Amino acid sequence: MKIGAVEGESIAQLSSRIGHLGNDMIQLIERWPELRDHAERLRGKVDCRVSDVTFLAPVERPGKLWGIGLNYKDHIEESGGAIPEDQTWFAMANTTVTGPFGDIELPRVSTELDYEAELVFVVGARVRYATAAQARDAIFGYCVGNDVSVRDWQFRTGQFSIGKAFDTHAPYGPWIVTADEIDPLALPIRSFVNGELRQQSSTRHLLFGPVQQVEHLSKVMTLEPGDVFFTGTPGGVGAAMKPPKYLEVGDQVRVEIDGIGHIENTVTKG
Repeated sequence: MKIGAVEGESIAQLSSRIGHLGNDMIQLIERWPELRDHAERLRGKVDCRVSDVTFLAPVERPGKLWGIGLNYKDHIEESGGAIPEDQTWFAMANTTVTGPFGDIELPRVSTELDYEAELVFVVGARVRYATAAQARDAIFGYCVGNDVSVRDWQFRTGQFSIGKAFDTHAPYGPWIVTADEIDPLALPIRSFVNGELRQQSSTRHLLFGPVQQVEHLSKVMTLEPGDVFFTGTPGGVGAAMKPPKYLEVGDQVRVEIDGIGHIENTVTKG
């Protein structure tokens, strides 16, 4: 595994160019304030092309991996629920993480596999009881994600986590766009299944934005560099269709967010 900086179709390797960094992405995130200028000086360096490498999840084993539910009004409406007054969070297992172009498994114990296009943020600084300004500064950057969901397990009880905990069900990437590069509340987001448009919205419709999410979560737990959070999905999920359209082996699921990029995953047998 190597860490690189993507510029267009080119990649400059950071692992061997920045002293004592190695291949530790969390260390890069944590030390970004001191390493950023060094990384910026590598602009224009070309060690390989995007087409030459296999992309892994930006942080393969985050210390925390959580997702928020019911965070777009149209998704709440299609789910038949009321708009929540408070944020609805669930924990996701670290083994759900997979690469942006890796396979996602259809579990042998379910036939109700679903997709959820999501903006993902990565924490860049240790923070607790954050103010809005501190919360904004604590976000290192953003990725594209798919909160793959096993609906029959998710809705067996009032707790969502079991249906969000299956292996390979949190593909995200393909890279991290640093927070200063984009406005996270102005990003068109889409998902496709086998080329068919299923979801189309904008992050401006988030009920609780990333900064609000950091403020809220930091009241409960210390957020640390490399923690990863999925910010919710818009309407158009397969479970809400009439009849429902769940994923099958061989399906191709693509999620796009303008200003970041796309991920694309194939459904395989679990």
